[in-house]
Amino acid sequence: MTTPTTPSTDRPPTPSPTGSSREAAPLTHAKMPRYSHLIVAGPAAALALIGGLALGFGPVAIVVVGALIFGVAWPVWALVVEGSRAATNKLATTLVWTAFAIALVPLVTLMYAVISNGFPVLSAEFFTFSMRNVVGEGGGIYHAIMGTLLITLFATAISVPVGIMAAIYLVEYGKGTRLGRWLTFLVDVMTGIPSIVAGLFAYALFVLIFGPGVRMGIGGSIALSILMIPIVVRSSEEMLKLVPDELREASYALGVPKWRTIAKVVLPTSIAGIVTGVMLAIARVAGETAPLLIIAGDTDSLNMNVFADRMATLPVFIYYSYMQPGVPPEFGQERAWGAALVLISIVMILNLLARVIGAYFSPKTGR
Repeated sequence: MTTPTTPSTDRPPTPSPTGSSREAAPLTHAKMPRYSHLIVAGPAAALALIGGLALGFGPVAIVVVGALIFGVAWPVWALVVEGSRAATNKLATTLVWTAFAIALVPLVTLMYAVISNGFPVLSAEFFTFSMRNVVGEGGGIYHAIMGTLLITLFATAISVPVGIMAAIYLVEYGKGTRLGRWLTFLVDVMTGIPSIVAGLFAYALFVLIFGPGVRMGIGGSIALSILMIPIVVRSSEEMLKLVPDELREASYALGVPKWRTIAKVVLPTSIAGIVTGVMLAIARVAGETAPLLIIAGDTDSLNMNVFADRMATLPVFIYYSYMQPGVPPEFGQERAWGAALVLISIVMILNLLARVIGAYFSPKTGR
């Protein structure tokens, strides 16, 4: 009786069409270290520094040379070890990070200049006093802060209802109609209107009503609202378009009227994006100077009534403090830097607030 034999698992190499044996291609290949970019960056920086100092290059030239050495060495190493696809990926990564660093240069430079010049000026007096009867040292920006907040508040009260209602019409009622297409076109045109044109329009309107030389805070609010409305319309329109049509159809199937569907289904679903767009629009117009310079004017005293007389704002205060600093000019220029830092901080707070509100109102998901 013969015992069955188990076939051997060791198969001979597959013969090639020409009759020669050929080994199977390996499934893995050599890979670069995880921190290969740091390994290359060190020698690249050292070479650029040594060569730059030897040739008398400045700091900017040394950084550029180091970036070029890194941008060549890293992809070449990847080409030798991992192949052409990895080298292309490393080259693209280098270009993206280089573009990012270039974009950061003006931002970091601006923030450094504003903080270094404006922070020493900040004090309790700077935030609680106006410039009334102040010559030279002292004074503050309390009147300009209140003017900026009041004018922006009234501009928001004008822009938000108009912008959201216009967006609701374009998405829910005017979709595909000729009027809807024309309104969309006009909103896009308004988005590119220069801010000084909005100020001239508000000034011309108030001159027709109150006569030449009129200066009012509410005029500044109207000028800013002209700049805000297209931003609110476009952002709200995009958020309303993201609401699934299934939600609307389910509401209609239950017999809910269209206006109630919009109020109870569409708006609550898109409220996070709408609020974020509104906050970004406010941050966008809070630093406008030209329209407020034309219609709101400037004053060194506190004015809490937007419907009467001139009203100071932070952008206009910065402009006059730097262009007409007084004698001696150092104190006026210091106040301009301090006001610039406060204005940037307000805009940053509004952007952060937009993110917090958007996260709070966004639909909560769960199992």
